[in-house]
Amino acid sequence: MKRASQAMNGTIAEMVAAHRSRATSPEATVADCFARIRAHGDPAIFISLREEADALAEARALAARADTALALYGVPVAVKDNIDVAGMVTTAACPDFAYKPANDATCVARLKQAGAIVIGKTNLDQFATGLVGVRSPYGVPRNLFDSALVPGGSSSGSAIAVGAGLLPLALGTDTAGSGRVPAGLSNIVGLKPSLGLISTAGVVPACRTLDCVSLFTLTVDDAFTALEALAGPDAADPYSRTCPLGALGAEPPAVRLGVPRPSQRLSFDDAASAAAYETALARWTRLGATIVEIDMEPFHEAAQLLYEGPWVAERYLAARKLIETSPQSLHPVTRRIIVAGAGPTAVDAFAAFYRLEELRRVRDRVFDTIDALVLPTIPTAYTVEDVLADPIGLNSRLGTYTNFVNLLDLCALAVPAAMHPDGTPFGITLVAEAGRDAVLAALGRMFHADTKLSLGATGTSQPPLMPVSTAPAAHETAIAVVGAHLSGMPLNGELTALGARFLKATTTAADYRLFALAGTSPPKPGLLRVGTGSGSAIAVELWALPTEKFGVFVANVPPPLSIGTLTLADGRAMKGFLVEAEATRNARDISAFGGWRAFMAQAKAPMHAQR
Repeated sequence: MKRASQAMNGTIAEMVAAHRSRATSPEATVADCFARIRAHGDPAIFISLREEADALAEARALAARADTALALYGVPVAVKDNIDVAGMVTTAACPDFAYKPANDATCVARLKQAGAIVIGKTNLDQFATGLVGVRSPYGVPRNLFDSALVPGGSSSGSAIAVGAGLLPLALGTDTAGSGRVPAGLSNIVGLKPSLGLISTAGVVPACRTLDCVSLFTLTVDDAFTALEALAGPDAADPYSRTCPLGALGAEPPAVRLGVPRPSQRLSFDDAASAAAYETALARWTRLGATIVEIDMEPFHEAAQLLYEGPWVAERYLAARKLIETSPQSLHPVTRRIIVAGAGPTAVDAFAAFYRLEELRRVRDRVFDTIDALVLPTIPTAYTVEDVLADPIGLNSRLGTYTNFVNLLDLCALAVPAAMHPDGTPFGITLVAEAGRDAVLAALGRMFHADTKLSLGATGTSQPPLMPVSTAPAAHETAIAVVGAHLSGMPLNGELTALGARFLKATTTAADYRLFALAGTSPPKPGLLRVGTGSGSAIAVELWALPTEKFGVFVANVPPPLSIGTLTLADGRAMKGFLVEAEATRNARDISAFGGWRAFMAQAKAPMHAQR
């Protein structure tokens, strides 16, 4: 049998595989986890640990049940200490707030149902208020790459625990960037799901309308595995939503990535970070993405609303009793921020709500032209000493590219991008519209793998990417798209918004002609079957839609287009886009281009949806 420490060096996928094959046991893995925590020697990572004997007994019981198919079978996990774990004290990093819950938060209950074993509760910026990781009476977790730097927050302990290789999965929360900023500073993955995708029942609120439970892992594949285990509606959470997660697919062959205009790429005089971002964009271009410059000002304006608008009142509500009875119990900076939440009036609130809705319309127009934003996770890193001298100003700078995401109802995925010459990490964050978590995962895993960076601060090489199926699953229906719904094209979002995943690029049988239809906006082609001997093979992409969403998609296909049955080059029959013959009579035959993408590239026609 392999030593347990070998299993702990790996990812969730490797650990679960080792448990299933009995190369090691959940009990040995848990024992090794506690040993690693002791050996690491940073008491500020965890606020509390379980009794090791209890965790080992749970691991033995799990193995005895032989539920090896569980997605997180025997995986040790850490939980941010503003999330309830039954029988363990929840502090939110404020001793006078502490209580012992009788029940697990829904997300913790789902972790356990998936076979995970909770090891302990991690440190945080008090009441999840901060992006720095220094606002806790339980100490400051040491940055893994430079002890002078902040670890990032508010989910400081969770990120450090994963980055140090103490365990492969930790829960955090994210309201303004708390699940992304510390990931960037720890060279790990931070997944901030769509609002309501993971229940926040049993989570101490920061801003209840904006809070998300986030995930820290070493790889994107691991993050998505955990997300699949935790996602789903919850009657106990009034802000829970039914979002189409979809399965993890291959990366689409084309994608449009929005980036700030050069004058809006803020790095606060950090030349290394500015250069690393440009290098990351060059990598995306080499990987086939199209870079689209956008105006970031509306996003920055939304970010300002989070701390300068009425949403701070939500933080006040969460800590109101403590503020009114013993305000000295709060960290001075936390108290200063939260007390300000009592100031805004209802008039101020509605003015902010109105402006936010206007900014959400701007968001919609921007995402009509792109598939995702790609941004620095943080513009620069600061030392603990710097932050203590300017706690609010520098904290705000760390949130430059994160604060707007939840207010604008977006999902985000932070992934490592590079190491600076001084050995500290630099990360980028992908941001997309709600419900496109699987799309971000497909893109992020490809980018992270291409960097060939080691995992966290462990020095361990990345494992191969998990294989993804290029065939539809039992609950999916495949559809062939030929025009504006291709990846990187303006209507592809109609697929991804319904949880579709990319399967593969292929061609039709040589029985078809492709026509550029007149008067369509955005421009669209029509695929017409003409029979053997007079047709051509036309490039198509196969996408898998959740079967329950297939009818919704088909109902929105406008005439003269329709969804019929076409034949692929390999002889398979497939549902896909076809056109009425009458609509092609005066249309241009573009079959010689072999496909719509090649035609559009030659024609340089506009590709922006006009809705």
